[in-house]
Amino acid sequence: MRSTDRSRGVVKTAVLIASLLIAPQASGQTLAALPQATALASVAGDTKPIPAWVDFCQRYASECAVDAGEPDLISLSPRLWQTISTINRSVNARIRPLTDQEHWGVPDRWDLAEDGSGDCEDYQLLKRKLLAESGLPRRAMRMTVVIDEKGEGHAVLMLRTDRGDLVLDNKTSAVLPWHRTGYTYIKRESQDAVAWVSLGRAVGPLVTANR
Repeated sequence: MRSTDRSRGVVKTAVLIASLLIAPQASGQTLAALPQATALASVAGDTKPIPAWVDFCQRYASECAVDAGEPDLISLSPRLWQTISTINRSVNARIRPLTDQEHWGVPDRWDLAEDGSGDCEDYQLLKRKLLAESGLPRRAMRMTVVIDEKGEGHAVLMLRTDRGDLVLDNKTSAVLPWHRTGYTYIKRESQDAVAWVSLGRAVGPLVTANR
């Protein structure tokens, strides 16, 4: 990306961040509706990352860095739950869905939706950026690859909390416990290194190209 294009992207992202953080709280998931405690998803060992994630990390190293000094779990409070719910709904409403093939002319590219358009992983990466800037520990927010209801590769954001693993998704504005999404969980970013861990024995997709 040329420096002028990146500068424009930074400005657009800053404007989007500001608009999201002042968005009013949506109904549905309120301060009084903290999720019930559930079990965390089990890790089955190390695995290979999605190739597009590797490219993303070369362009945005700070978005992939792991700070071992950060908490690996989010201690949910009513205030944090409001922040999570608001940002999840706002990003879902404001990003225009566009596949990477339509957007960039390639099967899979991970980005921060700097121009206001993107597909599944771009939604989640922007949500994580906004949540981290709101004070949540990045180490406890892990990009995760699943097989969706269509049998296709899909990316969600898994928040590891003291009430279980919660999933932010662009297909729904409800923040759900991981086991209630209906997805098959393949792998997620490690909390201990710039690497990935397996969440099961299913064969993982090479791309996450869904809107």
